[in-house]
Amino acid sequence: MLNHKSMLTLFAFSSIFIAVSGCSEEIYQKPPLSIFKNNETKIPYPQIDQDLGEKLQQNEALLAQEISKTIEQTIRKQYQNGHALRDAHPKSHGCVQAEFHILKDIPKQLAKGVFIPNKTYQAWIRFSNASGDATQADNKKDARGIAIKILGVAGKKILESNPQATTQDFIMINHPVFFVNDAKRYLSFTKHISGDHFTDKIQVPFALGIKGTINALGARNSLIANPIQARYWSMVPYQLGIGENRQAVKYSVRACQPQNAIIPKNAEPNFLRSALKNTLAHQDACMEFLIQPRTSNKMLIEDSMTEWKESEAPFYRIATIHIPQQNFDTAKQNEFCENLSFTPWHALPEHRPLGAINRLRKVIYEDISRVRHEMNAAPRQEPN
Repeated sequence: MLNHKSMLTLFAFSSIFIAVSGCSEEIYQKPPLSIFKNNETKIPYPQIDQDLGEKLQQNEALLAQEISKTIEQTIRKQYQNGHALRDAHPKSHGCVQAEFHILKDIPKQLAKGVFIPNKTYQAWIRFSNASGDATQADNKKDARGIAIKILGVAGKKILESNPQATTQDFIMINHPVFFVNDAKRYLSFTKHISGDHFTDKIQVPFALGIKGTINALGARNSLIANPIQARYWSMVPYQLGIGENRQAVKYSVRACQPQNAIIPKNAEPNFLRSALKNTLAHQDACMEFLIQPRTSNKMLIEDSMTEWKESEAPFYRIATIHIPQQNFDTAKQNEFCENLSFTPWHALPEHRPLGAINRLRKVIYEDISRVRHEMNAAPRQEPN
């Protein structure tokens, strides 16, 4: 989700960044003015909701295109002789079938969109590592992701390329904050991390700035023993509801009964897949879906780098995710999982993504999914 092999580079150069951090806020590379000559966008750029606090950045739609082009060039170069993987989160620990059950007694103000009290949906869940290196061992520190695709969701969706889809996606990371707010910074970061030279890599912390680098290092400084036992956050806000009663919220997912699972001392490279496989071979699993309503206008929609403190904005338990005992690690299911696309814009209007990072995602996720499926000659369609 907009973060890939960057995390390893950030770690390698963090000491350099700290040494010169006093000037880092101003020396990130500005995007070339040439990219602003074409005012057309292939994918309709989202309109902002000023009443909820959204603010469009200068040339944001064009910057989204340029970020997307940079990532596309990297993918085409990296996978020119083989199967194209996702640019971020390419290593999956497995796709599992699940039931997404909305609790009967949820607060009325949260019973919007898919959150219909006592309703149960079928779902697919993909667990992953964030690193762009799909061969990276699971005992290396890295951010971890969960992507939930709910099935059987009626109603017109907001993604223009597939408004009749019957799916709703939620994507999260096991860290509560993102590492960038600014589209220009994100373009600079993407260009440097995609560069082939040492001088490109050393500029990454400058592109992110002090707080961005700290957030990125915090996200990648993670070791987990089992994907089901990790806690995940949406990091960025979403609309809940439509009309005058709409509000801004964030999401989280955690285990129903957290356990102190232990990472094996001599863990094999894919031990997270093995842990998930062994768990579901013997028992069902349970996770909880939480909603965090914004409680103050000081919790800025456009600031994905600052956590909404739980002490100030509590989470509400809205749904349980029941993952039945199953064998998910089959060739057919792994291929199905590989061809799935997840984007927060697979959504009802009641769950519209908010903020600059989500607006960038609309263009980037759509473009990169199209490129990946095209390179793999794979159909690009939502499951029923």
